[in-house]
Amino acid sequence: MQSRLGWSRDQLLVAYFLYCRMPYGKMHHRNPEIVRLAGLIGRTPSALAMKLTNIASLDPAITNTGRKGLDGASASDRMMWVEMQDDWSAFAVETQEAMRKIESDPTEIYDAESDTRTDTDNYEGGERIVSIKARIGQSFFRAAVLSAYGLRCCISELAVPQFLIASHIVPWRVDAKNRINPRNGLCLSVLHDKAFDSGLIGITAEMTVMVSPKLKVLNDVFLKESVLQFDGRPLRTPEKFLPSQEFLTYHREVIFKSAM
Repeated sequence: MQSRLGWSRDQLLVAYFLYCRMPYGKMHHRNPEIVRLAGLIGRTPSALAMKLTNIASLDPAITNTGRKGLDGASASDRMMWVEMQDDWSAFAVETQEAMRKIESDPTEIYDAESDTRTDTDNYEGGERIVSIKARIGQSFFRAAVLSAYGLRCCISELAVPQFLIASHIVPWRVDAKNRINPRNGLCLSVLHDKAFDSGLIGITAEMTVMVSPKLKVLNDVFLKESVLQFDGRPLRTPEKFLPSQEFLTYHREVIFKSAM
């Protein structure tokens, strides 16, 4: 009978938690994590997988490429999509709290990179609560960005999670509101993250890589193989959370230009 009832807020938060942290290709009813969480929230794996697909139908990164989810997104789905984008930080904390409610161990946090859960400290007190919220936000941002790119560097296609960074397009210190907005992120290798952060690599409006003239004049074999060869090449297209053109423009005009 539960499947005929409307989704509660906590159930929907769990679905959004999964959507933000799970690669699009894993959102199917046979995924063990979907099976496990569906049982915990009183839904069938098929119902939870369908909810994820309905959420996906609201994401322009999916609909703009012709890949559509089911046309069954509810009013609640749409309202939560707007709510998520209005305040990413608060949303990250609330989705994590919804997960903690259904987990047998309230200190567990889901790690999207390995589909496992990792322990965290049970902090108390004002400063520690702030620290916990910051860590939740950072974990949310990293998982959302890496999962959007299928756990691959969007420049080099490197697929070793230990070498991948959820890189901010507009730096953390510049835009507090969008610190954990996954549309302000790119999945980059450690090397390309450093180059991008330093303005030695930029992204054009057409979503191709541009390399700073400072690097092009250097006669370095490793540099040619690891960076220069990607000049003019298109980025790997994310499956979710398409990078904001506004953020990319800021990076080009402020960070990339300043490094030239």
